[in-house]
Amino acid sequence: MVLAHAHQEVPRRPYRRRVHGLRPVDAGVDGDQGLIMATTDVADARPDQAPAPALRGPVARPGSRLLHRWVWLRLSLLLSAPLAWMLLVYVVALAALLVTSLWSVDSLSSEIDRTWTLDNFRTLLDNEVYRKVALRTVGVAAAVTVIDVAIALPIAFYMAKVASPRVRRMLVVAVLTPLWASYLVKVFAWRVVLSEGGLAEWSHLGSPGYGLTAVVIAQSYIWLPYVILPIFAALERVPDSLLEAAGDLGAPSRMVVRTVVLPLLVPGIVAGAIFSFSLTMGDYITVNIVGGASQMLGNLIFINAGAANNLPLAAAIAMIPIVVMLVLLTAIRRTGALENM
Repeated sequence: MVLAHAHQEVPRRPYRRRVHGLRPVDAGVDGDQGLIMATTDVADARPDQAPAPALRGPVARPGSRLLHRWVWLRLSLLLSAPLAWMLLVYVVALAALLVTSLWSVDSLSSEIDRTWTLDNFRTLLDNEVYRKVALRTVGVAAAVTVIDVAIALPIAFYMAKVASPRVRRMLVVAVLTPLWASYLVKVFAWRVVLSEGGLAEWSHLGSPGYGLTAVVIAQSYIWLPYVILPIFAALERVPDSLLEAAGDLGAPSRMVVRTVVLPLLVPGIVAGAIFSFSLTMGDYITVNIVGGASQMLGNLIFINAGAANNLPLAAAIAMIPIVVMLVLLTAIRRTGALENM
């Protein structure tokens, strides 16, 4: 019995492969002090079995490596679609407008003669009516821009530096709300206000009637949000500590505004002025509704492209606002106001 018990084969415990670190544990069922794997044990594994090879990640394709290496190529592919769209919409459209302005209309057949000529531009320079309308349009655009900037500056300053966060949010919504309304609805609303027997006369303010004054009032209201928002954004970037430091040094409020605030607001003022001036130059609906007998460049373009059936002359007139804006932007750029926009 003793010999049989001595020769009795002790069952072997399965081999456990070590992968990472080990931690001691208490005695198990057999009473041995052992070590257990900190990671998953692999039971019934043979010692002579080689570990499985590690899996490789996806191999980068040659095109991906090329894009990763050359940043300019990646940016070119990314910007190709919007640049192509801008080229088609702006550059090609302006080129087509310029080419059309060099054509002429046959006085007998009323057909377009595609032979290039400068007769349309000579007509604009020689005819006093076109010169007066061009000067009137530039004057109205300048007046609207000055009025909008004068109104937008105190409103934007109060929104950015004086009002509480809650009031600021309410004012931003109030400035943005007119943009949600239809352009025609706003113009017709001013027609009702400025008409004879309208709201202006009921309030004993006196009505200017239909004319250039009504055009300036209506367009100043319509384009005012486009001036307030850039100035408000520029004021938010002005640190309050800068204004406090100027006040601590003894500078009065007017000097702080003139020497500290206004130089920092030049980019915002220029952006708003560009919006207001360019939009007024190309507008013709407001003039038709509240302008009375007054004419601006937009009206002449509309008449020649429609009823007069003189598309080349309309294209030549349309070149005037473009040239004016190019001259204005060039002058502003030389002052350095566009560098911080």
